Amino acid sequence: MKNQKLLALVEGAIMVALATILSFIPIFKLPWGGSVTLLSMLPIIIFSIRRGVNMGFIASFAYSLIQFVQGIADGLFGWGLTPVALVACIILDYIFAFTILGIAGIFGNKKFGNMIAGTVLAIALRYVSHVISGAAVFHSAGMIWEAFSTENEWLYSIIYNGCYMLPELILTVVFAIILIKLPQTKKFVCPAE
Repeated sequence: MKNQKLLALVEGAIMVALATILSFIPIFKLPWGGSVTLLSMLPIIIFSIRRGVNMGFIASFAYSLIQFVQGIADGLFGWGLTPVALVACIILDYIFAFTILGIAGIFGNKKFGNMIAGTVLAIALRYVSHVISGAAVFHSAGMIWEAFSTENEWLYSIIYNGCYMLPELILTVVFAIILIKLPQTKKFVCPAE
């Protein structure tokens, strides 16, 4: 039992490290923040599916703190936010948005559909967190594309955050499916009890 806990902690640390490395590899960046990364959420999601929600939340919380430190390095404190807006941004765009990835294992690791549903749920909840932040904290509105602009901060936030979260969702789900279906990786993702 003690060895299993130690193994889970080591595995979690490796997955957090892998997710962090992948978060530094953007496929593309949006002009005002947000980017599609090279599957940076997938290690945390796989860990949560393998080890369950409790361990998933521990790893994803650690990952959220690393993302927050990266946000500081990217100039978070120079964005001109009021103290209340800054705290709300930290909670919504970092702590909650990345910790919620730990929910991916909520449906278990024995059925393919449940694993994919958990993956979609985790990323969808992260998206919701960013949308709320964009509208409520940043009051984002304006031009999205040259042909489309809106003063509706909710619509703007839904579209803008969707521009990077939808591709992230698609890529993560596609590669999760590959990992779950390939015999070489299926045993790692879906261990026998």
